[in-house]
Amino acid sequence: MDLQTAESKIRELQTLLHQYGYEYYVLDKPSVPDAEYDRLLRELIELEEKFPQFKTPDSPTVRVGGAILDMFEKVRHKSPMLSLANAFNEDDLRDFDRRVKQGAGGPVQYVCELKIDGLAVSLTYGDGRFVLGATRGDGTIGEDITANLRTIKSIPLRLRENVSLEVRGEAFMPKRSFEKLNKLKDERGEEPFANPRNAAAGSLRQLDTSIAASRKLDIFLYGLGNAEELGVESHSEALDYLDRLGFKTNKERHKCASIEEVIDYVNGWVERRPNLDYDIDGIVVKVDSLEEQEQLGTTAKSPRWAIAFKFPAEEVVTTLLDIELSVGRTGVVTPTAILEPVRVAGTTVQRASLHNEDLIREKDLKIGDKVVVKKAGDIIPEVVNVLPEQRTGNEKDFSMPEFCPECGSDLVRLDGEVALRCLNPKCPAQIREGLIHFVSRNAMNIDGLGEKVIAQLFANKLVEDVADLYKLTAEELLALERMGEKSVSNLLSAIEKSKENSLERLLFGLGIRHVGEKAAKTLAQEFETMDRLAVATEEELMAINEVGEKMASSIATFFDQEEVGELIQELKDAGLNMEYKGPRRSAAAAADSIFAGKTVVLTGKMERLSRNEAKEKLEALGANVAGSVSKKTDIVIAGEDAGSKLTKAQELGIEIWDEEKLLEEIE
Repeated sequence: MDLQTAESKIRELQTLLHQYGYEYYVLDKPSVPDAEYDRLLRELIELEEKFPQFKTPDSPTVRVGGAILDMFEKVRHKSPMLSLANAFNEDDLRDFDRRVKQGAGGPVQYVCELKIDGLAVSLTYGDGRFVLGATRGDGTIGEDITANLRTIKSIPLRLRENVSLEVRGEAFMPKRSFEKLNKLKDERGEEPFANPRNAAAGSLRQLDTSIAASRKLDIFLYGLGNAEELGVESHSEALDYLDRLGFKTNKERHKCASIEEVIDYVNGWVERRPNLDYDIDGIVVKVDSLEEQEQLGTTAKSPRWAIAFKFPAEEVVTTLLDIELSVGRTGVVTPTAILEPVRVAGTTVQRASLHNEDLIREKDLKIGDKVVVKKAGDIIPEVVNVLPEQRTGNEKDFSMPEFCPECGSDLVRLDGEVALRCLNPKCPAQIREGLIHFVSRNAMNIDGLGEKVIAQLFANKLVEDVADLYKLTAEELLALERMGEKSVSNLLSAIEKSKENSLERLLFGLGIRHVGEKAAKTLAQEFETMDRLAVATEEELMAINEVGEKMASSIATFFDQEEVGELIQELKDAGLNMEYKGPRRSAAAAADSIFAGKTVVLTGKMERLSRNEAKEKLEALGANVAGSVSKKTDIVIAGEDAGSKLTKAQELGIEIWDEEKLLEEIE
């Protein structure tokens, strides 16, 4: 094939595949069978491999992924991507309407849209071609994820008009893609994603674009950046214009002449939302007229012309089939509700923690009861209450056992505790759960060692304590089910890498009673080496600001045990780091810092810093980072979707910062 013919054929196939893709992924009206589309795509891939000079950045073949990125570059948005204020009930919506009318000088029309539970992104097009895609970030600066966004087949790589514009939308993972992905993770013994939103965000931040391509993400576009330059006068017109250009918008939108119409629309979707094949967590209400939007303006964080109505937590009724007991790494026996599978807030729920015996009595739960279930924060399954009026007489009472369900030892309730506890240090369940804790993300962070793999290792007697993890060989691992050469190689590399962790991760991973992640960091900063900490007296430990009598006694008792000394020596022999590698507590830095001696609470989602990074930086500057808001709190740092902690801080009159202010002070 000569060059002219090859170029002509490649252009013909690109145009044809763009059209077929638009029909399939945007209109949901395919005009050719999947097999025909796949055949043409394979033909195009082969031609572009032979004649790479004719492959363009908007070719349908770029959706396959395969590029490996070094990092994500920062991108400054042309105009801020603001977050929306929230409404939780009809009164909040009416208050919003009153403020809008006051600002606009009279009645307005609204557009209601489904609030997709995904990741906000901006897409930039030059002369009709997709040239840049970015995350929302902190609203001003996001990350360049163009390569990953190109793998989403409902994003047009070439528009139907040669226009230059910026559009905004929500990338999301459909329920079917989410279920398929979590099933795959389950089979690999990996931690499943908590919800489709987290899965979508994680997929778009992969450095390997083929991973993003395999996740089958989708998108709805909801905003046009330079609408007025294009002669568009209202939000509803902007959405129609996006449709004409070939973008995928959500067709469930509705134009409303009054706030009462808005409330009717909202109430209708409270019941209908489970029927969608994607997750929504509310309804977005926007003033339709762009002129009125400009007149109303924005605050520092959100537009005055829009609000997000957040749905109440979805509650469903199911049957309590059984109560299962599990023994944790500290010996606590926890009852778990086994439920008839039911779909709640986007995922299938079959289990919910019942915490302790007192809660079971308080809720008067019996096996066989009809119960109301919800997800706290749309994430954690919870049994809300029982429906006693639906009892048939066949329900059975439940009582906690006298003996450990794993090892048969006596269960005891220690003074001041509600939990039953197994005190046998050789209880298999405690050893197994201790291993799971040791490899977890906030401890030694050994990727690939999920609960199922740990259970396999334990069942095959390959590990009995954490030191055994560092003695595993490729031959032993390859003999296990579902462990291929690549996964074994990756796992051994992750185990080897964990040896370099800073001391606080090892301390937290060892599971010393009363020593959480924060206390482990404090101890590591103060003593700097494992050897110094191991010989510290209770008095020396209690001299540290954040260590009380109970924790000091627990630490001293832990290191006094002969078995612990032997374990530490084994870990040293295996090559594990025993020193603190993080920033030291500097009296000079703390003295000059605005955070010195202050109690700070972090809440909501941070865009530029992870919660752990923010916490580490604050503690290095002398702050005490607390988990809850009280009268003793000095500053609350509120990220996106901050909830009850922010509300409490406002009620108490506590100083509230956003992430931008935090970064300014840190820098």
